[in-house]
Amino acid sequence: MKKSGFIFFLFLTINSFAQDSVYTRNVINTLTSKAFWGRGYTKDGMKKAADYIADAYHRMGLLPMGTNYKQDFSFPVNTFPGKMMVSINGQKLIPGKDFIINNESPGIKQKANLTPLDSLNYQATSSLTVSLKDKLTWSVATEVGEKTILQVNKKYFTAIPKEISVDIENKFVPGFQAANVCAFVKGTRFPDSLLMITAHYDHLGGMGADTYFPGANDNAAGVATLLSLAKYYAAHPQPYSIGFICFAGEEAGLLGSRYFVENPLIPLNKIKFLLNLDLVGTGEAGMTVVNASVYPKAFALLNHINNQHRYISKINSRGKAANSDHYFFTERGVPAFFIYTQGGPSAYHDVFDQPETLPLTEYKDLFKLIVGFNEKLME
Repeated sequence: MKKSGFIFFLFLTINSFAQDSVYTRNVINTLTSKAFWGRGYTKDGMKKAADYIADAYHRMGLLPMGTNYKQDFSFPVNTFPGKMMVSINGQKLIPGKDFIINNESPGIKQKANLTPLDSLNYQATSSLTVSLKDKLTWSVATEVGEKTILQVNKKYFTAIPKEISVDIENKFVPGFQAANVCAFVKGTRFPDSLLMITAHYDHLGGMGADTYFPGANDNAAGVATLLSLAKYYAAHPQPYSIGFICFAGEEAGLLGSRYFVENPLIPLNKIKFLLNLDLVGTGEAGMTVVNASVYPKAFALLNHINNQHRYISKINSRGKAANSDHYFFTERGVPAFFIYTQGGPSAYHDVFDQPETLPLTEYKDLFKLIVGFNEKLME
């Protein structure tokens, strides 16, 4: 009887993880869809994503950290909402695949001859230059520069660039409205002690009217994992409160997490540990923990749990780095790890970071590792 009961429990556990995998994949597919337009600065992409996450919190029964789930803030950003036409030697280029525009560039409408500066760089006019690149990666700028710079993927363009025609529209928004989305599950014994799980939900948005950056691994996968953990903890309250924050403005310079730390909705000294999830959609080659050398005891505990259950093939140690939303918390004395997985597709900050190619190789194991790590922290 005991054996059959254990098998039944095991079946329920495995089935629960299978359902979470389906949920995670559905979240990623939704956040990377055209409707969310890269979760960025045009077509209300970031707002739609924030609303989606807040609604997910509400349906799970999570409590808001503030008066509601959103912590509003604003910052300046350079956007490209409309025209995005580039033609070289009469050949029209495809935004995102054949070329990108430097994120600080102003809008421009010009026709000019191209003068080679070297084998990879060309001058059109004093206000326009072209660079040939092996890989195109984009980012977000909070100011507008004086010069328009185009990066052209040289593998898509074999002829020597001689003449160029451009018609590009930019719009500088001095006070773009964004929001961190924050909630928690109240602890059963020590509600004033928190374990925090964070992930940024913003991405690069769109470049022009027809091209957007899906951001599957960066960071729809992190948000999906966070929401799966929120579902788990909503159904299984812990002795400590478990907090969840999805940050905006990470791609613009960790602006959302910085704003939260400067305007905390909960006392920062109540956060016993923070796990930040960014780029966690792979895992064939293991994972890396930023701040591992800063908190060696916590890193040893994480490795002990992983070695016991053989979850992740390899956990690499990395020191302090200002490369994701954990950073400002660490600067204020909050113990924090930033976790990212490795291996799989190399797409990053480009139009090829798509859900169809995201393997989620170690999602289940990472989920179990995080739950096990949090359990040990609460002992």
